[in-house]
Amino acid sequence: MIRVAALALLWPGMAMALELPLPEGAVLTAERRAEAAEHALPTGPARDAPPPVETIGGGVETRAWRIPAPVPPPAGLVAPIRAALETAGFEILLDCADRACGGYEFRYGIEVLPPPEMHVDLGAFRYLSARRDGPDGLSAVGVLASRAAQTGHLQMTIVTPRDAPEIAPQASAPTAASGFAAALDRDGHAVLDGISFAPGAAVLGEAPSAPLTALAGWLAASPSRRLVLVGHTDMTGALEANITLSRRRAEAVRDRLLRDHGINGARVEARGAGWLAPRASNATAEGRAANRRVEALAAEG
Repeated sequence: MIRVAALALLWPGMAMALELPLPEGAVLTAERRAEAAEHALPTGPARDAPPPVETIGGGVETRAWRIPAPVPPPAGLVAPIRAALETAGFEILLDCADRACGGYEFRYGIEVLPPPEMHVDLGAFRYLSARRDGPDGLSAVGVLASRAAQTGHLQMTIVTPRDAPEIAPQASAPTAASGFAAALDRDGHAVLDGISFAPGAAVLGEAPSAPLTALAGWLAASPSRRLVLVGHTDMTGALEANITLSRRRAEAVRDRLLRDHGINGARVEARGAGWLAPRASNATAEGRAANRRVEALAAEG
């Protein structure tokens, strides 16, 4: 897994600075800009036809990069960018991988720079689209990542409002991907709020999870980072059974992190603490719900 570069992109034309992280070593292969154009932003997967799109007008800039080895899966390239967009207030419209996107129909139904500027492997790509309504109008972002052999490929298209004030590109230190990632950096641990479990259950829903996306982005920022996921329960039932249940909850989060974000399993460990470390009173239903959680512990090495 590669780490995110110390410098980020500050895109022109944004009323609010939009900093999007790049993998270290990324080499710019193409840069195209139109001051007044339209971009067809995919909003859903392709189903035996080109994907549905929203046509957005404004300044349209597309850049592409080649990333040298070692390269994470496409999901690992996209995760830090998604986290940065969510922090900047963008609404995620679509986040899908190759077959789930619609494979061939999706790839050839979207706007992609030609090779060798951008390469897309039909069996190994990921696409993300997002939008934000601001005081100057609508902004949108489309991100396409792929990997071929030992080389990664990344394309970003940014649409800025026609009348937005111009901001010159400049090097800028990256911001924390999210409050969650900031807490992990500051305190060494953070609760995955937003991921909850029913009493006695260790099953995660299939909906995209912002905490998992932030967690994947945090891991992608440095190859030396490791995580211990610790599951917890409320104080109902015997301790031994609850330790088993809490470990299953941590394992469910770990499995989803590996499956959806391409994280190397050797970097994430799952453990269970049962009801030994409550963060709220077990005397109320609200407190018991808060205690049924998974917490991330940061580690290096």
